[in-house]
Amino acid sequence: MTGPLPPADLAALAVALGAWALTGLLIEHPPAARPSVHRIMQEYRRDWMRAFVTRQPRIFDATLIDSLRQGTAFFASASMIAIGGGVALIGNTAAIARLATELPLQPTGIDLQLKLLLPLVFLANALLKFVWSHRLFGYCAVLMAAVPNDPKDPTALPRALQAAEINITAARSFNRGLRSIYFALAALAWLLGPWALLAATIATTAVLLRREFWSQSRDVILTRS
Repeated sequence: MTGPLPPADLAALAVALGAWALTGLLIEHPPAARPSVHRIMQEYRRDWMRAFVTRQPRIFDATLIDSLRQGTAFFASASMIAIGGGVALIGNTAAIARLATELPLQPTGIDLQLKLLLPLVFLANALLKFVWSHRLFGYCAVLMAAVPNDPKDPTALPRALQAAEINITAARSFNRGLRSIYFALAALAWLLGPWALLAATIATTAVLLRREFWSQSRDVILTRS
């Protein structure tokens, strides 16, 4: 190791971690005057479960929840593969040395091994979020199966709304995993130096906030008849 992080690297690292945390906080707890896509979709998930109570047959709902589980499983597998590749790269000092000579990196700065730890941390967080989301969607499927076929049954709507809240929690974990992947990609820019990490962090934050608060898809979703 080369010793403590230089001030520029420390500052860029703090900005990256702070942007990741604050972006998630703003998306999950947006201003009341401008809800995020994440918050808007929560109401649609509740509407889905209300419609689920009276829908016959319920094959569409079963297919949809299975599709959501497959999506979380895919991203969990991809995160695990990426983590394995990153760990292997960190353990291969010769490959890292070649990387330092072939790319415009900073061989006199902090070790590349340490710089690779940041995207791995984000990927590990993403993996944990995707695994938990997958399990929660499974819980949601069980709750949906427990909803009586008779919509007049007094337990039908309460159980469906329970399934909706579990569905919302699962989606929250899934979105957190996706944000971690975004920032893991941004963290790779640290290999090019602290200014590259700072620029990648700003760009990633801007993309996430635009899609949640100022995108065309948000305008469409926000229109509720």
